[in-house]
Amino acid sequence: MSMIRLTTSNLDIAYDDRLIVQNLNIAIPQGKITALVGSNGSGKSTILKTMARLMNPAGGQVMLDGKSIHKQSTKEVAKQLAILPQNPTAPDGLTVSELVSYGRFPYQKGFGSMTKEDRQIVNWSIEATGMSDFADRPVDHLSGGQRQRAWIAMALAQETDILFLDEPTTFLDMAHQLEVLHLLQKLNELNNRTVVMVVHDLNHASRYAHHMIAIKKGTVAGEGSPTEVMTPEVLREVFNIEADIVPDPRTGVPLCLPFALAAEPVADKALSNREPAAKPEERVLAAAGA
Repeated sequence: MSMIRLTTSNLDIAYDDRLIVQNLNIAIPQGKITALVGSNGSGKSTILKTMARLMNPAGGQVMLDGKSIHKQSTKEVAKQLAILPQNPTAPDGLTVSELVSYGRFPYQKGFGSMTKEDRQIVNWSIEATGMSDFADRPVDHLSGGQRQRAWIAMALAQETDILFLDEPTTFLDMAHQLEVLHLLQKLNELNNRTVVMVVHDLNHASRYAHHMIAIKKGTVAGEGSPTEVMTPEVLREVFNIEADIVPDPRTGVPLCLPFALAAEPVADKALSNREPAAKPEERVLAAAGA
């Protein structure tokens, strides 16, 4: 049984006056990879941002080690968790080393320069993410996968136990997706980092996560191991799909093979209710007054 350090307690999240998440109670296993999955607009990224303290809750609390995360100082929280948002951007010309050095900010006093220890941690973070050959290269000159690794290196330099990532493989090709996910897997295995990530691809979530949380309209529709969450029933409820679940021949984890929508699409209903278009010859006759 994994230790639990990070939880939500009756969490409500709203945009303006619109409640997106209501009464959410989830627990993140320590030292494991947790994947938040759900359809577009389900609230999964909103939950991640609130748990990472980028958004304030409308009600309830996010608890870290028994204390409300939103009542702690920014620097104290930044020593305990790091977040890689969706599609982060760096200033033009900023090198990989400079970007990664930003991860040491929570440990610096005032405008103090980096210490020898800071530089050692920056160099380790760059090396651990396989970015040593690109340390002096501007971030905006890197490929998508390299950029993601540079940002992950910055998060590593924060030396936090918990790492949040919001769809870290978005807009990456298949090779770069696997590269980033493999890196996160190794960080978890070798450094015991707790990873919480929003994942778009269900099969990536099942393969790389120990724990999955399926979100539908801001509520938990399924939570547990990939085997417990990747079921036809949960996928039907959360994603409106019919799917076969088969074991991965290499790893044994469940694979999702969708084959149909669970309910008739709105577009199909609209099309079936519309009168069929007149054939060309009928339009000619109508124009001629026949």
